[in-house]
Amino acid sequence: MASRRLSNGRSPLVRKQSQITAFFSSPSPSPSAATTPKPTAEPSPSPLNPKARKPPLVVPPPPPPKPTPPPQQEQEKSKSDAAAAPAEEAVGRRLRVYWPLDKVWYGGRLDAYDEGSGRHRVMYDDGEEEEVDLAKEKFEWAAEAPPPPARKLRRLRRMSDTAEAKSPAVPEDEETGDSTEDEDWKKDAAQEEESEEVELDDDDDDEEVVAVSSRKGKRRNSLPISGSGSTLPSTSSLASASASSGSTLSTKRKKVDVGTLGCAKKFSFQLADTPEKAELKVPTSCDRREKILENAHLALTGDLAERFGQRQVEKFSFLGEGRKDAKGRRPGHPAYDQRTLSLPPQFLKNLTGGQRQWWEFKSQHMDKVLFFKMGKFYELYEMDAHVGAKELDLQYMKGDQPHCGFPEKNLAVNLEKLAQKGYRVLVVEQTETPDQLDLRRKETGTKDKVVRREICAMVTKGTLTEGESLLANPNPSYILSVAEDSQYSSKNSEDGQTIGVCIIDVSTSKFIVGQFQDDPERHVLCSVLSEMRPVEIIKPARMLSPETERALKNNTRNPLINDLLPSTEFWDADKTIHEIEQYYSSSDNLDVSQNTDGAQNNVGCLPDLLSKLIGAGDQAYALSALGGSLFYLKQVFLDTKMLPCAEFEPLTCSRLINNTQKHMILDAAALENLEILENATGGLSGTLYEQLNHCVTGFGKRLLKRWIVRPLYNCKAILERQGAVTIFKGVGHECAMQLRKDLSRLPDMERLLARLFSSCGENGRSSKSVVQYEDTSKRLVQQFTAALRGCQQMFQACSSLRVLKGIEGSCLLNDLLSPGKGLPDVLSILDHFRAAFDWSEADHNGRIIPLEGCDPEYDATCSAIEEIETSLREYLKEQRKLLRDSSVDYVNVGKDTYLIEVSESLKGSVPSNYEMQSTKKGFYRYWTPEVKQLISELSKAVADKEAILKGILQKLIHLFIEHHNKWRQLVSVVAEIDVLISLAIAGDYFEGPTCCPIIRESYGPDDTPTFHARNLGHPIIRSDSLSKGSFVPNDIKMGGPGNASFIVLTGPNMGGKSTLLRQVCFTIILAQIGANVPAENLELSLIDRIFVRMGARDHIMAGQSTFLVELTETASVLSSATKNSLVALDELGRGTSTSDGQAIAASVLDYLVHHVQCLGLFSTHYHRLAVEHEDSKVSLCHMACEVGIGEGGLEEVTFLYRLTAGLCPKSYGVNVARLAGIPASVLQRANEKSIDFEANYGKRHCVTKDKMVCAQKEDNFATIKDLFRSVKAGNHQKDQAASLSMIRQVQMRARAQATEG
Repeated sequence: MASRRLSNGRSPLVRKQSQITAFFSSPSPSPSAATTPKPTAEPSPSPLNPKARKPPLVVPPPPPPKPTPPPQQEQEKSKSDAAAAPAEEAVGRRLRVYWPLDKVWYGGRLDAYDEGSGRHRVMYDDGEEEEVDLAKEKFEWAAEAPPPPARKLRRLRRMSDTAEAKSPAVPEDEETGDSTEDEDWKKDAAQEEESEEVELDDDDDDEEVVAVSSRKGKRRNSLPISGSGSTLPSTSSLASASASSGSTLSTKRKKVDVGTLGCAKKFSFQLADTPEKAELKVPTSCDRREKILENAHLALTGDLAERFGQRQVEKFSFLGEGRKDAKGRRPGHPAYDQRTLSLPPQFLKNLTGGQRQWWEFKSQHMDKVLFFKMGKFYELYEMDAHVGAKELDLQYMKGDQPHCGFPEKNLAVNLEKLAQKGYRVLVVEQTETPDQLDLRRKETGTKDKVVRREICAMVTKGTLTEGESLLANPNPSYILSVAEDSQYSSKNSEDGQTIGVCIIDVSTSKFIVGQFQDDPERHVLCSVLSEMRPVEIIKPARMLSPETERALKNNTRNPLINDLLPSTEFWDADKTIHEIEQYYSSSDNLDVSQNTDGAQNNVGCLPDLLSKLIGAGDQAYALSALGGSLFYLKQVFLDTKMLPCAEFEPLTCSRLINNTQKHMILDAAALENLEILENATGGLSGTLYEQLNHCVTGFGKRLLKRWIVRPLYNCKAILERQGAVTIFKGVGHECAMQLRKDLSRLPDMERLLARLFSSCGENGRSSKSVVQYEDTSKRLVQQFTAALRGCQQMFQACSSLRVLKGIEGSCLLNDLLSPGKGLPDVLSILDHFRAAFDWSEADHNGRIIPLEGCDPEYDATCSAIEEIETSLREYLKEQRKLLRDSSVDYVNVGKDTYLIEVSESLKGSVPSNYEMQSTKKGFYRYWTPEVKQLISELSKAVADKEAILKGILQKLIHLFIEHHNKWRQLVSVVAEIDVLISLAIAGDYFEGPTCCPIIRESYGPDDTPTFHARNLGHPIIRSDSLSKGSFVPNDIKMGGPGNASFIVLTGPNMGGKSTLLRQVCFTIILAQIGANVPAENLELSLIDRIFVRMGARDHIMAGQSTFLVELTETASVLSSATKNSLVALDELGRGTSTSDGQAIAASVLDYLVHHVQCLGLFSTHYHRLAVEHEDSKVSLCHMACEVGIGEGGLEEVTFLYRLTAGLCPKSYGVNVARLAGIPASVLQRANEKSIDFEANYGKRHCVTKDKMVCAQKEDNFATIKDLFRSVKAGNHQKDQAASLSMIRQVQMRARAQATEG
């Protein structure tokens, strides 16, 4: 069966876009350009070629291959060998066949011989086969040892999957309407006398496929390809002056029956032999990514490396050592801009107009992948083509220039794929049609042969507004802009630093702005980063302090870094204020921004938060951070789309609006150690968020996350939430379930509305000048109707809950569901849109036809049309009376309408003013002056109607956007109800009894904080998740009259100490977000902050050891904890020697108990530490266990997981070693050493209670103060040596204090 060979592992199939081929071809006039190639004779059928094809089109062949062909003597020897060897006997021998077009020798084996045609069937090593006449081929016999199998052809797999039968052929003179001949294609195309045969095919998207003969003089079957990135134009080298093979293909397209090709049956597609590709890693920094893009060819292997590698070195030497940026600066220059490239004049001189246009864009954006629009396709060239092939699974076109592409309809999918993988993608759109180019050339006299193109979009991971990921994943992709006081960035100031941040969620048009005072370790910034997890960071280049840079690096997950030039790009406060005021005062934005229902101040047109930031006078860094983000949004064409309806929120920790603390603080250490939002691997398994998340809307899920990381610190607000949750668990349960059912059908309304609000912008790809073949208006209509239906469903769902108003404890629900208070009054607005047009019809047809009364202008036009048509009907009646024949009627012929058709018998009765237009057998057709006048008026009225219909969509959307604050408020109300119902449902998943916590308010400074829980369970761990047994609840009492505020917790390894610490922290968070807790009873006072020091981890890349990280987090606890805080410390001091660790742990515990006086849990294996702190403020407890003697005299521990008063005598670490599978001999030896160590340690370090009471507490405080000052100083590399010396001295003091007596 005949099969075609693909060149170099890639299909040489191309769609017939000769203009694209010529676009990237250097001019090469040929003396035989006018010669018309002659088609070759049709081959006769044979067993190996059973079916003759229809006459193909003719295309001249490519130029001769560069590689030197085999010597003539070898060719003759090969042919003589073939002639000498009997045809039958040659079967089974190995050989290598030369392919001129591919310039490559392919190895294979003779598989069969056909006597009828005299041809052998060659089975190539990569599984492909071909019929050849050895007497006419360049070949040589090869050794019997076969080479390793070649990589299977990725493109062929797609061919077989997508090949479909097409419609019958259309006439050759039929235009398809997608020609993009904006250059002088024919002149640039080189032509030769020898011809090759091709066949064309059209798929549903007008993608053209040209199957070109791979070998001279041989005919091949065409192979259609459809789908993303499967049919691409072949081009010559983008930077080469050598001419590509020309084409005499017509600009007309020709279709063939794909069903006759049988391509799916001719190839095998097995991936088992496919070697792994070289990994093309995407770095996080701008400069490293740029290097990867430029050197992408280095990751190629095999045939691809041979095909493209040498050309890259030869053609683009200016990318190497001689590289300069656009201003001629070399990489060593301080102001060198790695994003740009200076192109050598000689290189530019050899380029065609199309090539020069591509390089002009690329040289200014070397860190981005260019999607270059040509007709209906987006093309990728040179280094960008390697990225497209690697990341998008696109196929290289044949030739020595890297080139691939995809159709217009796949733009959104491919943008999302590259952006999610961390690339910056630049979309270059065509803003001029070929006809407009011709008109411009005539009017201006320019000699341009290239249509205009403009950058219309720049997409990154943080600027995605559409795509499957946004539908499937409700998590926001934040962009964080950060600024700080540059005057102090190089000083190690103990007072900290003022930092301004602006956080943007592009998908919802939300800005979070503020500034705060941070300590040298940047704990507040780290908390913001841990909560937001930004995917992009904007910062002034080389202006941030090392401490801030370190925080950005250690508390994010490989974000995309955008370094902007200070002042010019990353604006300062004055520049930001100027730009904001200029934007919001412009006439284009007043209409939308002033309809914000209280969002404006009395003196200007700015949103409230921006007015407060400017009016405060001390928010320069917040404004500068906002300025950096606005400049960045401007670069990605999103500023004018987002700002008119943007939602501005203050950063919680900045306390700009109100200096009163309203939320509990959870810092980065607490979020990570407790795994609140994500676990150690970045997933959701085992997190508190996963346990509580039963929301059915994407915007509800996002609100739940904000509630969890910012629990309330206001008793009244907590009680209101508790009342709502209680109602949804009780009398309102059925209403809640019905509302969830209604809301589950909604799209992500917050994101849909934001996308709709930004749709009226006329920049970027929304510009009217952008040439698009895809019908974008239909998609916009569908989004609009979806938004209207969603808002209607949300309002109806909320209205159905009004039956719950008035129930005891429903204060919050009353506020949320009261029209005009919480629930916006949008019923009249929705009624207006329902009366404006038929939503279902518009959704189906993709076009809005306004109903009567919606648009007066449209109604007037429709009335005018009706009047004209009535006049035409009346005029016809008059003509029937005049001619005395009722059969006279109007007919339409082509574009001629309202022709008066008169029978031939009445020809003599026709008045003289009748003008004959056409005839038909037995009939004559006329126009009269009156009819012509009415037709003219009708044509004008119809044109006016169409013009109004084109603008009616934008007019209605603009009307919808005027109420954007109401729609956002509606989404906010629904999100809050969704979260409250989710909290009510989450309580049913807790094991054991649940209760509504009792919140005690603080009545004065002498009031002690309290946490009393009976039968406290775990909100995440359940018995069914445990392999054996069940979870054991515990009673816990801290604070309050007669109770110690601190628990020192001992117990065996694996006894449940860390679990108990997390259990208490989770319970407090649940209580202060308003949820029920897994306990029989819980009474607690408000906690302003939770500190957690748990687990062992290091920051090696930041130069921080495990112990240094441990002490740094402890230092934050000691400096920030208040009386109303909760501190949970797990095995503090284990990162160093026993004596040092115990000394530090004792000092920290003493400081927290007697100086801070907060609630806390302190788990430790330092049993002597527990003995020394046996006083009224410390409760000594342990996790109970039973100990027995097992095999070999080793202790076997049974964990009871019960919190019990008193100390545990030891930690039973040998028992854990036994459970881990340590050999018995090692265990026996360890047990002996443990007994010996305990005996010796006890003799030397016997300390009485009386001596402990007499310890000098002031010395302890001084020691710990010196210690943590040393730790803080240790973070600065300049003071590292001094800090180490200081730490040693403090350790000696602490050791002496711990062992004195």
